[in-house]
Amino acid sequence: MSLTAIVTTLNEEACIGDCLDRLEFADEVLVIDSFSTDRTVEVARMRGAKVIQHEYVSPSAQKNWAVGQVSGGWALFIDADELVTEELAAEIRQLVDSSDARDGYEIKRRNFLLGREIRYSGWQNDWVLRLVRRGKGQYRERQIHEQLVVDGPIGRLQGCLLHYSYRSLDDYWRKLRRYADWNASEARRQGVRVSPLYMMLHPPLRFWKAYLLQGGFLDGAPGLVVSLMTAIYAAAKDIRIWEDQCRGDDEPRGS
Repeated sequence: MSLTAIVTTLNEEACIGDCLDRLEFADEVLVIDSFSTDRTVEVARMRGAKVIQHEYVSPSAQKNWAVGQVSGGWALFIDADELVTEELAAEIRQLVDSSDARDGYEIKRRNFLLGREIRYSGWQNDWVLRLVRRGKGQYRERQIHEQLVVDGPIGRLQGCLLHYSYRSLDDYWRKLRRYADWNASEARRQGVRVSPLYMMLHPPLRFWKAYLLQGGFLDGAPGLVVSLMTAIYAAAKDIRIWEDQCRGDDEPRGS
């Protein structure tokens, strides 16, 4: 059966070329772009990808819309900052051509920071459900950490994805606010509230969990940086939730 690789993009000029170069094993490469203002679309078309621009609402909505554009039997979801290894490509190609494949497959990600692989620090058990038989999966609507739900049996692949989520610390700071805003929006929908005591204790606890309990110290200096980043992100998220709380509490109540 045919395989369509789907990549959703917004201003991914720096990494989209390398990502698409690793997807030549797919029968079709589909780039769903959220009207990038850099050279993302130009680079994608130069690599032979089919590019469709579509208004972005949320990660889940964008990917669910993308599935509707797939004509083949399988869809593989890849982020622009991920690279498919040769072993994973061969494994997927063999799988989609077999008659006894399951309906969905999880893939383990190997995560990198500033070119160094992070083997611990809470990043070591990163399995993502990305390969799905067409018509058997849909993304559950969430603003962040969208989750693919498959209607059928799921397996795990042996090959890995290489994930370069933060290519520089500047890249991390740019993403921090966006992710914190998304998390606060999700928390607001779920009725989550934070207290001053929680905001004081949560970030240091997240640091020590990543650095000690999850082995961040074994990653050396990069592990220390990842653990600190984890704590900073927890603080930024809590502050945004608290800000939304204050705005809600200050709104006049109906009689």
